[in-house]
Amino acid sequence: MSANRPFALTIAGLDPSGGAGILADIKTFEQHKVNGFAVITANTIQTEDTFYEIQWTDLSFVIRSIETLFLSYKISVVKIGIVPSAHYLNRILSTIKLLSPTTQIVWDPVLKSTTKFEFLSINDYSDLNKILSKIDLITPNYNEIEVLYPGFISKKLWLQNEIPVNLLLKGGHNEAAVGTDHLFLKNEVFDLLPTDKKCSEKHGSGCVLSSAIASNLALNQTLYEACKNAKTYIEKYLSSTSTLIGYHHVQ
Repeated sequence: MSANRPFALTIAGLDPSGGAGILADIKTFEQHKVNGFAVITANTIQTEDTFYEIQWTDLSFVIRSIETLFLSYKISVVKIGIVPSAHYLNRILSTIKLLSPTTQIVWDPVLKSTTKFEFLSINDYSDLNKILSKIDLITPNYNEIEVLYPGFISKKLWLQNEIPVNLLLKGGHNEAAVGTDHLFLKNEVFDLLPTDKKCSEKHGSGCVLSSAIASNLALNQTLYEACKNAKTYIEKYLSSTSTLIGYHHVQ
């Protein structure tokens, strides 16, 4: 592998259609000239429009895989996707922090598939807050933010300094301003406005966006720069075709 490229790791599910999960992440890493590694949290049976079945990877196997990679490579950034529980996520985060405290972590909290199949259930919100404080950025959509932080939008929780993590609220489900993302960094809020009007819905767009952010962080961009440039990348991806599967490289 080229010594000139940074290393990024995706810890996520395998989607055989290639539109989401680790296959989408690896495609995105490569387009950003980042060396990509992958650890599978789940194997799925799905297409771009239908989800059928999921088999979770044993947590001990995932942890050993992470340890093997971190002991062999200097991994700058980790992107995490679907996980079955807060405990599973916490073990992953604790392992990464123990092995490499400076590695940045982006979590795309995939709570449901587009066909409403539930992945992650949350039982203890106090524990969840402690877990999320270990993450550098989470990238929920408008449905997911209300599960992670009930009342985030309706009660304007971000104004009360109750959110322990940097957060990019994706605007795909923002009825008031479709496509406008909001980036919450400590006490600052940035509005990331859409620029491409030709975007169409894509399977796995959240995976692509979060892995683009992770790629940019691996390239030493700030969180703001990483999110802003990832938005440009995802807009090109969303406008690349009129189908649910997009192209990562367009001539």
